[in-house]
Amino acid sequence: MAKVIEGLYYSESHEYVRVEGNIGYIGITDYAQNALGNVVYVDLPDVDDEVTAGEEFGAVESVKAASDLMSPVSGTIIEVNDALDDQPELVNQDAFGNWIIKVEMSDKSELDSLMDAKAYAAFCEK
Repeated sequence: MAKVIEGLYYSESHEYVRVEGNIGYIGITDYAQNALGNVVYVDLPDVDDEVTAGEEFGAVESVKAASDLMSPVSGTIIEVNDALDDQPELVNQDAFGNWIIKVEMSDKSELDSLMDAKAYAAFCEK
């Protein structure tokens, strides 16, 4: 069973958002990294790029597959996790500890359309 953490918001495309004030830390879930297998590359966007909820902002590639990264919220990217350039496997080691982008959210009400931990765990069991 994949790890699900309370207090985060989850999308159906298996990204999470950890919210601190108006900042969202976005990454892929433990379920997603598990399904992908060994991650070999993370395609990171640029700082100051705008992201839109439900739209692609990058990709994760593994030995098995490539998967687009979909932003669960809208806003401006204020930081990317550069460590993933050299060590994409960090996503496999700790998906929740290794966020991919940090976004200044433009509309926190978008969080209302995401799942909580309990709903996401049920979603993954389907």
